[in-house]
Amino acid sequence: MSDDSLRERIDTSKPHSARFWNYFVGGKDNYEVDREIGDQIKSIFPGLVDVAVTSRRFLGRAVDYLAGEQGVRQFLDVGTGLPTADNTHEVAQRVAPDARIVYVDNDPIVLAHANALLTSTPEGRTAYLDADLYDPEAVLKAAAGTLDLSRPVGLMILNTLGHVADYERARDLVRRLMAGLPAGSHLVISDSTATSEGMIAASEAYNASGAVPYYVRPVAEIAGFFDGLELVEPGVVRVPEWRPGAAGAVGPGAVDAYCGVGRKA
Repeated sequence: MSDDSLRERIDTSKPHSARFWNYFVGGKDNYEVDREIGDQIKSIFPGLVDVAVTSRRFLGRAVDYLAGEQGVRQFLDVGTGLPTADNTHEVAQRVAPDARIVYVDNDPIVLAHANALLTSTPEGRTAYLDADLYDPEAVLKAAAGTLDLSRPVGLMILNTLGHVADYERARDLVRRLMAGLPAGSHLVISDSTATSEGMIAASEAYNASGAVPYYVRPVAEIAGFFDGLELVEPGVVRVPEWRPGAAGAVGPGAVDAYCGVGRKA
């Protein structure tokens, strides 16, 4: 896709979730409209910054666990968002230089920055797919150009499923993605949760801004994405509480975001 075509698809008149999140984690790939709604929401619910930061740290710990302790050498990262520090391939390839990673997003802004996701060790490989979560079979078919789908895969869906308004549809999309992966594969999910009045108010303010809506869910619904899988200890917990490591200092414990890792038997 040409740079001109990408620019035509990018709307800078409304807030955008990837740029908004990028602003919250200290990135520079955002516009004034994103910073304005970000500052507004920080005034409503400052804790959303903690959600963004601790969710990013969870990604690192989850990938490190899968690559280091479970021997997973392939990752499918759906709903990639804008590149920041410690992207999935960087974490995985530090542990296993031969790891292969496929990023999936259908957002022109993310596509415009995709080159930052395509760096790789000589032994490994990274790829970017301009594809849609709503078509899991097409995602899997395209990912098979880089990944061997007869071997275990770490499926990463972080801070993405809230874009799917209907919960049962979101569960179906996750099921269909996991159905195309073999035994030994893992599902990794984190998402904001409707666990405080502040988070609910922040979600309502964001959805009223003109951005594509993002819906926060009860913790029980986050747990429901793992039905049929073997949950890795400590189960579905707040993001700072998932295997925090010896240091333990991974950020505030009372963030309004939950996560989990489940293994396909």
